[in-house]
Amino acid sequence: MNDSLTELRQAALYWLAERDAARKAAGVRQLAQIWASGQLALDSAALLTALQPVPGNPDRPELVAPRLVKRRSMVTAEGRAIMIHALVHIEFNAINLALDAIWRFADMPAAYYTDWLQVADEEALHFSLLSGHLQTQGHVYGDFPGHSSLWEMADKTRSDVLARMALVPRTMEARGLDVVPSLRDKLAQAGDMDAAAILDIILTDEIGHVAIGNRWYGYLCEQRGLEPINTYTSLAAEHAAPVPRGPFNLPARRAAGFSELELAALTD
Repeated sequence: MNDSLTELRQAALYWLAERDAARKAAGVRQLAQIWASGQLALDSAALLTALQPVPGNPDRPELVAPRLVKRRSMVTAEGRAIMIHALVHIEFNAINLALDAIWRFADMPAAYYTDWLQVADEEALHFSLLSGHLQTQGHVYGDFPGHSSLWEMADKTRSDVLARMALVPRTMEARGLDVVPSLRDKLAQAGDMDAAAILDIILTDEIGHVAIGNRWYGYLCEQRGLEPINTYTSLAAEHAAPVPRGPFNLPARRAAGFSELELAALTD
């Protein structure tokens, strides 16, 4: 890691701007270790400015509209590779989302920054596991196109941490709780037990990540004197968030901290 980086949020911005995907993942994992050892300061009040484009993306994959991403049939080896590649790309974006939550939003409690560094660290692990598995299929990250819908929602919510917590972890990432189990089963049925095992790890960790989003969304609503469900509805409309569509993994969503009222609103 850059030896001049002695403050957590500056370091998060440094790695967010990094364009090499493997180097980014490794740097984030090292950053989490250094933070855990107490060797980094935290300046939560600093108003930081990105001097390089963020997020840093590699030259490949080519970024296209979601409708132009290839279909992911599980019947063929290439179809399964395309699916694994899509998951690698999601995890790469998830690293960036967690880093952005750290550097961009000032004046949050120290536990907020620790939580999002944990998320970044675990997303970096997921990226490394999936990209390593993709290589066993004869491909590398960048071989197929990807899309940027996850980051687009981050960009829409860049000016308000409440909107970010509402619409990225609790909406975009919570979708993974619903779809990962069926993807895991399809990969297992196709004989790819290594990929299925990685998705078991990812589902467990993602419940924790969505829970972190729920925790800080609830904290911010309380701080601002806002009612969470109506506030979410307003924020989703304001930022044109995708409407969650079932079937929903209600046990996983409960474990991630969604209330029964929220789940009822979801299924209605």
